[in-house]
Amino acid sequence: MKILLDTNILIAALIARGTCHELLEHCAVRHNLYTSEFILNEVQEKLIEKFGYSPELTAETIGVLRSGMAIAKHNLEKPVCRDSDDDNILAAAVGGSCDCIITGDEDLLVLKAYEGIDILSPRDFLTKER
Repeated sequence: MKILLDTNILIAALIARGTCHELLEHCAVRHNLYTSEFILNEVQEKLIEKFGYSPELTAETIGVLRSGMAIAKHNLEKPVCRDSDDDNILAAAVGGSCDCIITGDEDLLVLKAYEGIDILSPRDFLTKER
């Protein structure tokens, strides 16, 4: 299955050993992971500015993510969400022909699906996988 992990899932997986960390490990072994330059840049920015990661550690972390994920590119023809950042997530999933977006973002979760791509919370995804 082709899966796109939203920025909030990647950050949670990196800073804590909870559900999102378990999800990232699970998906890295069993599925094809996709990301975008937008997502990687957002992860980098938040790790440095919000969580105090050093630029060196952040660059290493982004390198590891980049090496384990395919980079998807796409632009939506028109806005879908009120937040343009969320449109970037949808665009990446479409560009990667993903089967699923995993996110904690309520604005995306309320959509449930977009262009045939399921939009699930980490818990809902892991429940379906078990």
